[in-house]
Amino acid sequence: MAYSPRLKDKYKAEVVPALQKKFGYSSSMQVPKIQKICLNQGVGDAVSDKKLIEGSIKEMTTISGQKAVATISKKDISNFKLRKGVPIGVRVTLRGDTMYEFLDRLISVALPRIRDFRGINDKGFDGNGNYTLGVTEQIIFPEIDIDKVNKIMGMDITFVTSTGNDEEALALLSEFGMPFKKKNN
Repeated sequence: MAYSPRLKDKYKAEVVPALQKKFGYSSSMQVPKIQKICLNQGVGDAVSDKKLIEGSIKEMTTISGQKAVATISKKDISNFKLRKGVPIGVRVTLRGDTMYEFLDRLISVALPRIRDFRGINDKGFDGNGNYTLGVTEQIIFPEIDIDKVNKIMGMDITFVTSTGNDEEALALLSEFGMPFKKKNN
């Protein structure tokens, strides 16, 4: 039998029936799903130090399991000593099995390693069913060797879902096991 990621199987076996029951979908095809996960890291200091981009690309590739690419500036901004065409960030988009593998590592290993972790905030939704999570340190991922990190940087992790509203997206991510903060009402 071919390999299938744990969370992909969980989606089919547990998440789809739970969301179908909660929102009253008549078909399993109506149930929202995660379409892609985008990782984005701004490396503003790369304007003066080119080695930071190379290190960030290497780290993002290690974290995601997929080759990361540099993002380049689109215009000149003199206040930031920025020129058009200079690499200023790193990004990678995950889909399919790689996406489920990353989500599994994020939920079960990386998020619990955050200092004083009490759950993630549920205010990162954009109104269209997409959720963005800001991580302050890339060293929460076990793949990163702390001794080889030259600068601790954060990143944004965006979950793009197939639903159009935040309530369904919150339910979807909660069913996957995202540790949202409990409401104290």
